[in-house]
Amino acid sequence: MSKSLPASHNVMKTYLSELLTEPDIAEELSHQRIKPPARKPLAHKVDADNQSLEKLLKTVSEPKEETVEVAKVDLVPISTDKSRAQAMVNKQESYRQGDFQVMFFDVAGLILAVPLIELGGIHKVDKTSSLMGKPSWFKGVMLYRDEKINVVDTALWVMPEKCDEKLMNSLNYQYIIMLNDSPWALMAENLIDTVVLRQDEVKWVDSNNKRPWLAGLVKEKMCALLDVSALIQLLDKGIDIYQK
Repeated sequence: MSKSLPASHNVMKTYLSELLTEPDIAEELSHQRIKPPARKPLAHKVDADNQSLEKLLKTVSEPKEETVEVAKVDLVPISTDKSRAQAMVNKQESYRQGDFQVMFFDVAGLILAVPLIELGGIHKVDKTSSLMGKPSWFKGVMLYRDEKINVVDTALWVMPEKCDEKLMNSLNYQYIIMLNDSPWALMAENLIDTVVLRQDEVKWVDSNNKRPWLAGLVKEKMCALLDVSALIQLLDKGIDIYQK
């Protein structure tokens, strides 16, 4: 369990209800509370032929011992190639039809879900090189082999107003979660589980909502399902959860 849970649990109880202000979702959340990360599947167990958390953990890349020279490091821009953009749309459409797999992870007691089809990989947290003039949530650039990864401090991006000194000191980031085939990655404290969800187990949010990064709400866990494609676009513009 994350060391941050005792410090942030009470804060996180009402956080999603503040975040998701659509009337019907807010009403559901008003009777719920965020619970510490469960270690059991939240919906259906992943089939033997599908990718499980155990298999994912085996693919977690250990950091390579290399020195990153800040002067030579810069943000990797998101490609605007039309074929790539279309591929991302196709991926999104594929998990919005029929059953699909997600991975749950937590940050400061807040549980988030990412569709496995939009998961680009998982690495162990390693040293990052900070860059001048970047947003506070930009942790820095991490070098893995020949890959430059733009690392996002997830807590600062998702809930900057909650990130006081006590909460920040309690964070115990262990993993970085790659977003699709982009250079962006979110920091995570724990990888909780991988499950298969049915469409009716998600409260889907209209794609035109004021929070484009939010694909929907996983009902049983009462946690946010990330719209990775939209999230990448926001990160590429250098804006956080509240900026437009």
